[in-house]
Amino acid sequence: QVQLVESGGGLVQPGGSLRLSCAASGVLFSDSTVGWYRQAPGKQRTLVATITSGGNTNYADSVKGRFTISRENAKNAVYLQMNSLKPEDTGVYYCRLDKPWRVYWGQGTQVTVSS
Repeated sequence: QVQLVESGGGLVQPGGSLRLSCAASGVLFSDSTVGWYRQAPGKQRTLVATITSGGNTNYADSVKGRFTISRENAKNAVYLQMNSLKPEDTGVYYCRLDKPWRVYWGQGTQVTVSS
């Protein structure tokens, strides 16, 4: 059974930082593209950042220069370091793992940026 478990969300003031983690189990992780997506209240889920098995990264324009995605294959983990957070970064952040036959999602972790 494939599981993706996110952690690290919370309440942070504008300008602050958070580090999200996602741990995968039940699936071969190292050969997969993994990523972070977010869903703001009343809006669709959108891409934040992805990282391929070879380490190539892709970011939404809104987070470039502020967020960094990384992976640790030995721990079946992917991380999202978020700096200079803004209120518009608020939402539920989901981890996603891509396989040729389907996409797997975690349950999400809430990030709230507010003073």
